[in-house]
Amino acid sequence: MVTGNLLIVIFLASLAVLFFAILKLKIEPFLSLIGVAMGTALVIGMPLNEVASTVTTGFGNTLTGVGILIGLGVIFGQFLGASGAVEKIAQSVLKVFGIKGSPAGLALTGTAVSIPVFFDAAFVILSGLVRSLATKTGITVVSFVTALGIGLIVSHNMIAPTPGPLVVAENTGSELGLFILYGIIVAIPATLVGGYLYGMFIGKRIKHSGEMEEIKVDKADLPKKEISTGLSFFMLALPIMLILANTVSKLLAPDTGIANFFGFVGEKNVALLISVFAAIILLRPYISIPYSRLYSEAINSAGIIILITGAGGAFGAVINNSGIGDYLIQTMQSWSIPVLLLAFIFSQILRASLGSATVALVTTSSILGPMAVDLGVSPILLGLAICAGGIGLSLPNDSGFWVVSRFGKLTVTQTLQAWTLGGFIAGLTALATVFILSLFSGILPGL
Repeated sequence: MVTGNLLIVIFLASLAVLFFAILKLKIEPFLSLIGVAMGTALVIGMPLNEVASTVTTGFGNTLTGVGILIGLGVIFGQFLGASGAVEKIAQSVLKVFGIKGSPAGLALTGTAVSIPVFFDAAFVILSGLVRSLATKTGITVVSFVTALGIGLIVSHNMIAPTPGPLVVAENTGSELGLFILYGIIVAIPATLVGGYLYGMFIGKRIKHSGEMEEIKVDKADLPKKEISTGLSFFMLALPIMLILANTVSKLLAPDTGIANFFGFVGEKNVALLISVFAAIILLRPYISIPYSRLYSEAINSAGIIILITGAGGAFGAVINNSGIGDYLIQTMQSWSIPVLLLAFIFSQILRASLGSATVALVTTSSILGPMAVDLGVSPILLGLAICAGGIGLSLPNDSGFWVVSRFGKLTVTQTLQAWTLGGFIAGLTALATVFILSLFSGILPGL
């Protein structure tokens, strides 16, 4: 098998081929990842009888931890959206912040809503609030679009059980409850700086003209009746609270009946399954869309995410089993650049090049996650740095870029100024927060 610096050359070449296949040849990321994984294994000199097994084992091992969870998470998000709970949460948060603080409220609303609901869907659902808030407050649409978009993308990348950070937590071997807790801590300043403060800044410098894209909603799909604020927040918090209860009980009452109970109901798959069944029962009076259609739409959305997630794990398995992973460790340890910064940069490059935050997080964590111990860094901190790298530099190769541009009625240049740069600032803020947390690594649990 190949050794030495040629390993790095092959690694970089494999990434270049991956970018070319996805961006230029327009090949589906799942097929590109699987093809590049096998091609890299062959070029590296891996025995032919090990190539297929390495790829399939990496695919399967990745989905063992997150496959069921991704499916359940998508179904859960579908029910929250169809019941009107998402919009109710948004309206209630904005009431708390008032007129002047409404951009900050919208940013934090996005952070909360994007935990169970995927970015594109959440932006479309909440973009109606942007129009009404801009009219009522006199604050420019650009400020609200930036606040909402950044709030959504920060949560999408930082807070499990969203698929990206969920896979990162699994690949780095992080305790999920603590990873969620620290993800929330990192997400809040990133949202406020990149979404609110930068949004207010850039909103004064971009002239917005034209009406925002009108969202056509079939009246038959609207909720049967208005859902209460309390039930909306309860449903949003249920899976997160169950998972956190598992972590807290282990810390405060280890090896007790309480810890065992919450260890079961707070196990990530069980927690989300409980939440899905709770949504099916408690949200029935509000949902007018047939359940069969909700399940079908959720399964369609989850399917491609599961395939891409598994394929990213397959690529990571090839990198780590071929010797590239070990050589990367040796090389990185000789550099003077902090490991957390390297993780951020690697994830950021993939994010900008591939246009998919989830693919960037899955690929980066599949490669760097197993190296956490050897690199001498906390798995949670490494995972958070990877997640921070996936936030910014959304370019026209990202579907989210066009969702923001279309529904925000921004030109390409304005979208780059507000959304792309705002996301980059939010990502840097998240990384800075991770470095601050690292200063307390010996004091804070899990770090």
